[in-house]
Amino acid sequence: MLKVSGLRRAYGPVTIVRDFDLEVRAGEAVALTGRNGSGKSTVLRCLVGADKADEGTVEVNGHPVLETSVQSRRDIATVIDDLDFFPDLSVVEHLDLLARAHGVPDADALVDEVLEEVQLVPQSGQLPGTLSSGQRRRLGLATAFVRPRDLLVMDEPEARLDVEGVAWLANRLRAEREQGLAIVFASHEPSLVDTVATRVVELGAPRQTEGARG
Repeated sequence: MLKVSGLRRAYGPVTIVRDFDLEVRAGEAVALTGRNGSGKSTVLRCLVGADKADEGTVEVNGHPVLETSVQSRRDIATVIDDLDFFPDLSVVEHLDLLARAHGVPDADALVDEVLEEVQLVPQSGQLPGTLSSGQRRRLGLATAFVRPRDLLVMDEPEARLDVEGVAWLANRLRAEREQGLAIVFASHEPSLVDTVATRVVELGAPRQTEGARG
């Protein structure tokens, strides 16, 4: 599903990521952990083509990842930044547009289902700019859940969620992983890592470590 070989990314004289290798198969979830500044977000941005590595390759389903590639956009769903939502589209209109653009059958039903799951039904007619930070995070997650995806890449998806929200997200991601989705995510939340990850890769450590997770 995902193959990363020899990834290196530097900003000026400072190398953030060096010799990073990773393979993720369908039905696996890899959690990137480590202190702030260890390179987790940089790796994730390189995985989805939002940042260009100085060395190394990133492939999904055997094809190089490029941010402008139709195939990459089709295969990979991301929640790695605060998204730039269409300012004149309501929450439901935004999700409906994404679902239809990706050819989702019965888009209306899926959007309704996801809105209920992320608890944004009361806000469905609002513009994204009027949402609270927590609601915007839930909308960002919803944008991934209303579209097809072979690989889901997320940077601290638990950010700005309350305890109940983190528990919901953990169970949702574990269910998706068990259905064959490949997931790579960075997180500081132990409960999310314990529930979702099948492997853990620690960045900024003397070496990358992988431990089996349930």
